[in-house]
Amino acid sequence: MKKILITGFEPFGGHTRNASWEAVQGLPDCLGEIAVFKKQLPVEYDRVANCLKQLLEEIKPDAVICVGQAGGRCAITPEKVAINWKAGKIADNAGIKYDGVSICDGADAYFATLPVERIVSELQNAGIPAAVSYTAGTYVCNCAMYCLLRLLKSTPVKGGFLHVPYTCEQAASINAPSLPLSMLTHALEIAIQTIFN
Repeated sequence: MKKILITGFEPFGGHTRNASWEAVQGLPDCLGEIAVFKKQLPVEYDRVANCLKQLLEEIKPDAVICVGQAGGRCAITPEKVAINWKAGKIADNAGIKYDGVSICDGADAYFATLPVERIVSELQNAGIPAAVSYTAGTYVCNCAMYCLLRLLKSTPVKGGFLHVPYTCEQAASINAPSLPLSMLTHALEIAIQTIFN
């Protein structure tokens, strides 16, 4: 049986919910012959790499998708690239704020090894708004993607990052773009199946 590690983030920035984790939690434990391991990551620059390293060692997955919330986006957006840079308008959940420094002494960028364009195509074919994104930002989502791909660079394990919009419930009070939570979870199921097909 193949194994996929899929992660979402805890709430951050004063919010009580995070669409990424809610979407991940809605996934079944198995999709056909694929075992699905669902884990939550901290919204902390300086902890996320070690958390991912521990999960990779513990689960030994065949593929990894990190999922993050991108409030303001109106589509599911698989990320093509992560950059070696951290900067945020707000502090992370540990109270740390970076104004522009390298994540580590490493490559300038890493490209996702997931079939990004094919995932987008499959989502669109299912009637789900989706587009390739060429910027994962410079907050903890980008940091997680960069650290993940750096950890996987000498392995056959495929990895990448997928951003989701707010859920409709989250967006109701702030008049922001959103998608139904059920659609977000269904999009993750399609992404997982696409990776292994």
